[in-house]
Amino acid sequence: MDKLRAMQTFVRIVDEGSLTAAAASLGTSLPAVVRTLAALEAALQVRLLNRTTRRLSLTEEGRSYLQSCRQILSTIGEVEAGLTARQVEPAGHLRITAPVQFGQMHVAPAVARFVARYPEIRCTMAFSDRVVDLLEEEIDVGIRIGPLRDSGLVARPVGQVRRVVVATPGFLARHGVPRHPDALASASCLRLSTSSRHWWSFQQQGRVFQVPVSGNLEFNHIAPALAACAAGAGFGHFLSYQAAPLVADGTLRIVLQEFEQPPWPLSLIYPHARLLPARTRAFIDWMVDDLTPRFADPYSIGRQR
Repeated sequence: MDKLRAMQTFVRIVDEGSLTAAAASLGTSLPAVVRTLAALEAALQVRLLNRTTRRLSLTEEGRSYLQSCRQILSTIGEVEAGLTARQVEPAGHLRITAPVQFGQMHVAPAVARFVARYPEIRCTMAFSDRVVDLLEEEIDVGIRIGPLRDSGLVARPVGQVRRVVVATPGFLARHGVPRHPDALASASCLRLSTSSRHWWSFQQQGRVFQVPVSGNLEFNHIAPALAACAAGAGFGHFLSYQAAPLVADGTLRIVLQEFEQPPWPLSLIYPHARLLPARTRAFIDWMVDDLTPRFADPYSIGRQR
């Protein structure tokens, strides 16, 4: 058995989601793929995939072996690329995750430009506000906002974002501009039910404190909360990039800036530093160039002119 070919076949089965699709992708027959997988499992003496008539799923051993196969094949690809005299155009499948609104506003447009530049790469984007396990869900690159948990992932900083309190100029004219966060306790504030946003956090002279907020509007998503804030319904507490377009056009105004907590890091995260496919390296470089100019200075949003 050609072990390298078997590894390639196994990875392609997982990537394509079925034996039939893998056979078509590899330009071979379904029986040949079935035989290769069976021979690989026999040689390893473990089952790599649970197979039913409807779906394939990795076993625990298969998941571990898949990661090793990707590393080995990536290393071989890098060695071959380094030995050839011509530049190899990046190709293959890339999986990307990001927070929902950040993904919609900043990642999706950048990815569209990226695949226009590298047409041999196809990208799958999975936007979610939960913390995605890149290894568990086989994601190549993630965009993360906030402090990173200690892990084996590589993090490449691309900027910072901050949390801002905003309201419309009309609302501020009617209710007054707050001079201290304590004033928010008796004001109309727009709350999010998806997190502990009934308390808003601030900082003064190095001391972090929280202010209880209330109001007659509560949302489970940022977009309608922003819309309500832009309509003058109350104070909102958003990440700076979320409010940036409305601040830029004058619809919203940032208040209490001197009480904001330190900005949060904006990072690209990925599982490996050295053993990266050319497509992943190209995408990381692309996103660094795209995001850094806009997020290097988190205080450029709402800066007084």
